[in-house]
Amino acid sequence: MKRPLSWALACALALTLAGCADPAGDRLTPPTLVPGTPEGAVMTGRLVAEGLLAEGPDGPYGGTAVLTFSTDGDTVVTVDGAPVQAGDLRPGMRLTVTWDGAVAESWPAQLGPVYAIEADSGDADDRCGLYLRVLDDLWGDNDALTADISYLGLDLSELTDLTGSEREAVEYLFSCRHPEGELVTGTWEELAEAGYIDGEDLYWEDGVFLALSGSAEDTFTGEIWRSGTGAEYLSDCTARMAEDGSWTYEVGALAVA
Repeated sequence: MKRPLSWALACALALTLAGCADPAGDRLTPPTLVPGTPEGAVMTGRLVAEGLLAEGPDGPYGGTAVLTFSTDGDTVVTVDGAPVQAGDLRPGMRLTVTWDGAVAESWPAQLGPVYAIEADSGDADDRCGLYLRVLDDLWGDNDALTADISYLGLDLSELTDLTGSEREAVEYLFSCRHPEGELVTGTWEELAEAGYIDGEDLYWEDGVFLALSGSAEDTFTGEIWRSGTGAEYLSDCTARMAEDGSWTYEVGALAVA
């Protein structure tokens, strides 16, 4: 049966989050760009995890790509104009990255040598980290729902406060944390139509489905689902951002099926 929503991710537990990659590159296979000028090419993006960037709208893929990058002793890193170490960069910071202009064909895509990184501490917003924490909490509380799976279904399409690249970065990182299930994305209805979920008997024999919707500014909901009698739902969740860009959240109501 054709399963068009499948991502073939080969993420090993021993790898760092930024090191997880799809060797087939079937999710994003960008053309290799011609190297930039000696001064380098420039793009902005949100730092989602160490070495992982959610592309901003000025990037070569129009704000849709997730990219890895690395630094070395020659990379100039500044925060608020002051020199720092690369390890001082925090998830949620918006970065301006100057690199040689090359992008390797992989998933995630890989930036060529990075010359400089500039960050503004006042523009930090780690809501990607917020939603990863919510997904982790749903997963961690439900061992019975997540046992013996081959597929990990994920729907973040109804989160209204993440860009396309930020949603894909969250999907990618969460799938790397749970490599026991191959990631497939889509709504419950789309996954049922594609043949993953048994829509008649309301059961996913070899998979589990998670979904988030709403926004951090207003309220959001979360769910983890395996069957009509095996599910957990979070509703009316509220979140608050600290000065450093990190988020905490509270659950308004919890329902278990």
